[in-house]
Amino acid sequence: MPVPIPTSCSEGLEDIEDIFNPDDVTPQERVNNRQYVTARTRRSINGHNNNNTSNGHEPCVQEACDESASVIPGTQTIYVKTWGCTHNNSDSEYMAGQLAAYGYKITTVDPLAAHLWLLNSCTVKNPAEDGFRNEIKKAQQLGKYVVLAGCVPQGQPRTEYMKGLSVVGVQQIDRVVEVVEETLKGHTVRLMGKKKSVSGKKIGGAPLNLPKIRKNPLIEIISINTGCLNQCTYCKTKHARGDLGSYPPEEIVDRLKQSFEEGVTEVWLTSEDTGAYGKDIGVTLPDLLYKIVEVIPPGCMMRVGMTNPPYIQEYLEDMAVILNHERVYSFLHIPVQSASNEVLNDMKREYTIEQFKHTIDFLKARVPNLTVATDLICGFPTETPEDFEQSCQLVRDYQFPSLFINQFFPRPGTPAARMRRVPTDEVKDRTKQVSAIFQSYFPYSHKLGERQNVLITEEAKDKVHFVGHNKSYDQVLVQGDPELMGKMVTVEIYETGKHFMKGRIVENAEVVTPGLKAPLPKGVVSGAPPEQHQQQLQQQQVGSSVWSKMFHFGLLVLLCAIALDFCRMFVGIRK
Repeated sequence: MPVPIPTSCSEGLEDIEDIFNPDDVTPQERVNNRQYVTARTRRSINGHNNNNTSNGHEPCVQEACDESASVIPGTQTIYVKTWGCTHNNSDSEYMAGQLAAYGYKITTVDPLAAHLWLLNSCTVKNPAEDGFRNEIKKAQQLGKYVVLAGCVPQGQPRTEYMKGLSVVGVQQIDRVVEVVEETLKGHTVRLMGKKKSVSGKKIGGAPLNLPKIRKNPLIEIISINTGCLNQCTYCKTKHARGDLGSYPPEEIVDRLKQSFEEGVTEVWLTSEDTGAYGKDIGVTLPDLLYKIVEVIPPGCMMRVGMTNPPYIQEYLEDMAVILNHERVYSFLHIPVQSASNEVLNDMKREYTIEQFKHTIDFLKARVPNLTVATDLICGFPTETPEDFEQSCQLVRDYQFPSLFINQFFPRPGTPAARMRRVPTDEVKDRTKQVSAIFQSYFPYSHKLGERQNVLITEEAKDKVHFVGHNKSYDQVLVQGDPELMGKMVTVEIYETGKHFMKGRIVENAEVVTPGLKAPLPKGVVSGAPPEQHQQQLQQQQVGSSVWSKMFHFGLLVLLCAIALDFCRMFVGIRK
């Protein structure tokens, strides 16, 4: 006679918490156990699954591994592709981190092996959106599930080519796991709302303490605010990111402390306009920066992101002090867009060219070797040849080391899109003219022979040099050992180019290791417990091992086929 097993229900519960047992499987153990689970379905051969049969025999069934019929969340591979600014890159890092923490495998290089493509878009220029659209079409042709993110679907969600596709909004990236999970089940999900405080006021967005996978384990990209206070007539980003929403300083500082504990040596502050930070919560950008520099370890560096002229002008004295700090790059990105006050007014940029020049002149006089990067738009609808010449003269006078030259693109829904356009050939000609001026000067020639301290953070595209930056955030290429990664070294500049310098490591000079700890391995989730780090590394090793075996097997088959062809040729010749 079976012995009854006592249960909590049969004994009665005094408290709902009594239903839980200390020996229960933890959520983390459930995630870890997914690797041992195989998705199977039980189907009858004729397509019916009747429990009762007329002949009294058990129904005939077969087991099949069919992902489309039975989906186990967190076991698939997700391909992540990103267009656009550092804010978008930061969002992708957070989305990849959450998906990986849930158990999904993340790839940025092997789309064909992925079950779902997560495409994070940029709406600033037509070419970026064209690439986004083409990638969607490619994914659909390959039969991949698709989830869209970024400014394009947020700003124009009813666009024809996005119909029927899942979307995770720019302020909903903390719910990307839900969207991916439902999409893999064949559902279409769109989460596009804005996050608000208890009082109903817009906030920065998803929490900053979410898991993330850094594209570069040495660099922390952190968004300090989202949206802006401007109403630029040509800009589509405002439609997607909305009005200003700032993160509290303590949340930003806490995230940075965690980053340094994970081996980060360089911090990038990003947003649509860092200069506007805090105006919605009663603090200022200098307030935040002074707090951040207190927690940056010696040898580590911070880069302040793009700021529009109207707001940075309010803090020029403080910004000069901060940019002179030994752990802050002497670098600012201040877009001018045009040197004509008439065009700036039509763009609704809210400053004059005289104010822009004053900002640059003031900071350059107080910050030695300050690097200023800027942007120009060529062919804005109301730009005359005289207006354009003023922009050209600005480039000649200031010789910006970094200049982003953009042709005007009419973005749908913006006021500028309704203006009468400058002929396309004229826009292209103006772009060529200002590009020729930019290419005519060499901003680093006077630095030949200098000794500079350089923080090395990445490998160059030529696979020969490593990329580092000096105090002015100039790019310096250095040859050396891979162990230099993440180190501060002293180099002597022996070659200069238009966009870079090359440095030779000075013998017997001190090599500083600024990181508090060794950086996380590439692809490992920030904020995850150490045991999960180890599991991710094992999964990466297993994955690479499988691909290696497949490659060698394919190579063996190819060699066998070649050998067989030679044998046939040899036999044919003898006959």
